[in-house]
Amino acid sequence: MAKKLAYDKLLFGAVALLAGFGLVMVYSASAAIARDRSAGINPFLLKQSIAGIIGLVAMAVVMHIDYRVLRRAEVVYGLLASITLLLVAVLFSGHLNGTQRWFLLGPISIQPSEIAKLALIPFAAYQISRKLDRVNQRDLLLPIVLGCGLVCGLILIQPDFGTAVLLGSTVFFLLFLAGLSWRYVVGGFALAVPLLYALVIAVPYRRERFFAFLDPERDPLGSGFQALQSLIAIGSGGAFGLGAGQSLQKLWFLPHPESDFVYAIVCEELGMAGALFVIGLFGIVAWRGYVAGAKAPDDFGRYLAWGFTLVVVLQALLNISVALALLPTKGIPLPFISYGGSSLVVTMTACGVLLNLSQHG
Repeated sequence: MAKKLAYDKLLFGAVALLAGFGLVMVYSASAAIARDRSAGINPFLLKQSIAGIIGLVAMAVVMHIDYRVLRRAEVVYGLLASITLLLVAVLFSGHLNGTQRWFLLGPISIQPSEIAKLALIPFAAYQISRKLDRVNQRDLLLPIVLGCGLVCGLILIQPDFGTAVLLGSTVFFLLFLAGLSWRYVVGGFALAVPLLYALVIAVPYRRERFFAFLDPERDPLGSGFQALQSLIAIGSGGAFGLGAGQSLQKLWFLPHPESDFVYAIVCEELGMAGALFVIGLFGIVAWRGYVAGAKAPDDFGRYLAWGFTLVVVLQALLNISVALALLPTKGIPLPFISYGGSSLVVTMTACGVLLNLSQHG
């Protein structure tokens, strides 16, 4: 009798808890803003709930489709070509908050840079799995660098520095796990210094954010405001928080409490206990995602699982680090928990791939 495939229930439980917890925190963090915008139902909660349902359906579908479909050349290059077209097209969309990151379709907004994760990671896994014995040779490195550079370059133009760094870092770590030579690692860091200078120090608003990160109290009512208000929220929570829904910083002190700085609201309302709860759930995702990749039946499955695990966990680390003022402020959401439909749907789809692969261990 054939062995019945069973998905990783611990991974599924962590994903379900994160998604459910995210809905609660979006409702709590956006409550004051929502009351100002609408006398009826909280629009943030409504949109996030709809995105959660779509994400759940996408996750269920992906769980039951053989992941090897993503290994076909026509699928890999089709996804890469499609996301490239979307990233070009969004540059001709309307401006929102000084950027061109979204397609606005009435009340619905779609962010192609989030969808890019679902194209770039399968592309990198495909290239690595086909040429694993030549990981330090041009015929592997050149297509990955060109593909990643094209996608990240288009995302930078929007501009979306945080997502570009996240995707570039994910691909770099995948190559490292595949056996990238230390000479390329050192060379990569050496090239990163002038590149970061050009992208950060040479651009006025990013330079201001960087120096505000080094000394937020230098301009407490300007460039250092977000970091200081986030730290106030986190410090106010203590061990067990002020209580669910009792945040004071969300009352028009901390900007974007429902999205970029939702982790600070978690800390304020639920304290260190809530903060560690969230970190613990992401730790489970990291652990079980790694196991799913390690037990995958082929190299493509291994690097596909590790790629999606990396992109979710690294994004969480970046967002949490910004909230703790360990990194300059950057508009990158906390997976599952921050308000943002595109992020939630893409993250749940990525976890569907992990759950699919976990059935083969």
